[in-house]
Amino acid sequence: MIRSLCFIPGQEPRTDIPVKEYAALLANPESLLWIDFDGEPDASAEPILTGIFRFHPLAVDDALEETHTPKVDDWGEYIYIVLSAMTFNAEDSLSLYTNELDVFLGKNYVVTHHDEPIASVEKAREVFFRDRRYASHGPDHLLYKIIDDLVAEYMPLVEAIDDQIDRVEDEVLTKAAPDTLERIFSLKRIILSMRRIIAPQREVLNKLARDDFEVIDPHDRIFFRDIYDHLVRLHDVNESMRDLVSGSLDTYLSVINNRMNDVMKTLTIITTLFMPISFLTGFFGMNFFEPVAGLTGWTSRAAFGLIMAVFILLPIGMIFWMRRRTWV
Repeated sequence: MIRSLCFIPGQEPRTDIPVKEYAALLANPESLLWIDFDGEPDASAEPILTGIFRFHPLAVDDALEETHTPKVDDWGEYIYIVLSAMTFNAEDSLSLYTNELDVFLGKNYVVTHHDEPIASVEKAREVFFRDRRYASHGPDHLLYKIIDDLVAEYMPLVEAIDDQIDRVEDEVLTKAAPDTLERIFSLKRIILSMRRIIAPQREVLNKLARDDFEVIDPHDRIFFRDIYDHLVRLHDVNESMRDLVSGSLDTYLSVINNRMNDVMKTLTIITTLFMPISFLTGFFGMNFFEPVAGLTGWTSRAAFGLIMAVFILLPIGMIFWMRRRTWV
């Protein structure tokens, strides 16, 4: 789906602009054109990107592949930016989903491309109609609004992951089970994936705030610097969460080792208690003596069946008992 917005001073914003009018609007230096490719097939998006906007084929290939880490490329008349949106799933299984957002920023246009819907893009579209300051200040200010909303969505995600870490820490101290270990490693993978996004994206905002790009007004760099500060804090929070998860893993291993020591202590006590009985039964079980004093009943069929039942049921009962104590 191709969604288009156009703002010209003194006129009402236009939407659903035909593709054939893109070239005329780009030729107007006072217009601000925003084209959003939301899950549009590559076959229909590529001719527009290379033909009408005249983007370099390498930049277009990067935008259509959706396999890049956050970066910024300066192509002179426009810049190509790769950003990433994140979604955290804590219901069924702990997982982190990423959605790449590709942005082309020119002197009077913004082109965005993404395969899945992104909340920050939708929010920027609403602001585009509600508050025209973001449109009247130029495309770089509109880009700032999109990135600012994208980074603002990271904080609720970080808080949700922090809640999961607190829950895991409580589980480690109360009932350390194999599924707890699985949750710990899932959180480690999620935090590592976040770091792989936040760290390069921080460098992207650092370049937007400090480098001299032709399509970014020097007076607007301070806005990108503000987003850069947010990403720096998020990176520090990510490092803190990684330390907390590593500490939870160490605590889990310590709890398991202590539990194993308790089990071995209990089994040692049981073995020690039954050692004299085992010695006596082994000694008198040797065939050196014949039954005397009328004890021939011990060799009857009934006694044999009773002893066999004890031999079979006793190990089974001990297995269930040890499972109830979570030893096996």
